[in-house]
Amino acid sequence: MSLQTSFDRTAPLASDGSRSGAAWRRPRLWLSAAALAFLAACAGPEAARVTEPGAPELSPVTRAMYAAQPDGDRFIPAIEDRWLSDEKARREVDYWSDEKPGTIIVDPGANRLYYLLGDNRAIQYTVGVGKQGRGFAGEATVPLKREWPRWTPTPGMLRREPEIYEPHRAGMEGGLENPLGARALYLYRGGRDTLYRIHGTPYPWTVGEADSSGCIRLFNQDARDLYDRVDTGSKVIVLPMDEPGQNLTPPADFVYAPADLEPPA
Repeated sequence: MSLQTSFDRTAPLASDGSRSGAAWRRPRLWLSAAALAFLAACAGPEAARVTEPGAPELSPVTRAMYAAQPDGDRFIPAIEDRWLSDEKARREVDYWSDEKPGTIIVDPGANRLYYLLGDNRAIQYTVGVGKQGRGFAGEATVPLKREWPRWTPTPGMLRREPEIYEPHRAGMEGGLENPLGARALYLYRGGRDTLYRIHGTPYPWTVGEADSSGCIRLFNQDARDLYDRVDTGSKVIVLPMDEPGQNLTPPADFVYAPADLEPPA
């Protein structure tokens, strides 16, 4: 499995999954077509803020993708420009994999999550990784997914930092301040809850960063987009933390079909 962005095919996806204007052009060379997780209680409501970066230049497509969104009776706030970049925006990319479409592959060492589309294509999302997110690797499934999920601190969190977590012993209802954000995918292995989640976050400054707490989280807009794509029962593969960037180039035995090569002038 590998990923290689190719020409303008890596242009960011608009909020409706399309690309606009000249940003989307068929490549002339590559084959066309194709956070994890977090303990059920992996981040507390006080997640530490990292140093605020300067505001980068953003494309209109990226800014529109992460604008405020109505979501039922709630409203997902816009992501501030200072926490965004075109590099962080979700996009369709080349990704070489033998796994079937609908599989999720998390690369925590590269702060990336991939939703496989088939034909060596995937949707790439930027994720934030904390301590708990580095402690899980291997395969899991998604038997459950929730909108605006409830969050409850684990017994270990209550024991280690009761002054922080005791007020939330009975749990926190879903909402804008909930550490799991707007959406959560629940990871199980062997029929048992791993306590890891793929989820949104109210802390956008942690996305794309190695955070000191929590696990792997996405911008709420991306968590919502991924949630809508994923079916229950989907397979999740979490790559080892110390092996980032797998599947970013075609395998050595990859053969291009004649249609993928540039025709003679």
